[in-house]
Amino acid sequence: MVEYLEGLLKIANLFLALIAGAIGISLIKISHKKKKLNAWVILIIALLFFAVQEVLGALRAFNIFESLYLTHIVPTIILVLLIIALLKQTAIQEKK
Repeated sequence: MVEYLEGLLKIANLFLALIAGAIGISLIKISHKKKKLNAWVILIIALLFFAVQEVLGALRAFNIFESLYLTHIVPTIILVLLIIALLKQTAIQEKK
């Protein structure tokens, strides 16, 4: 019963990650038009890496694909992109 619930939650997580990836791709077009949203491009790329991380987590949960390096490298990339986006947004706000 617990494995069934875990699998169901992983499938729901995968579905939400794919939706987040699609929304992120559509937001890139909007953020290129306005300079105030320039830092959001990096944040959207972090969102896409989050979607990749969720897909890798689902593959690992169902024993389809497992890579210890990818499960550590992708969150590190996400964290670095978040820090860069925050610093860039702070610099944009200070220019005002």
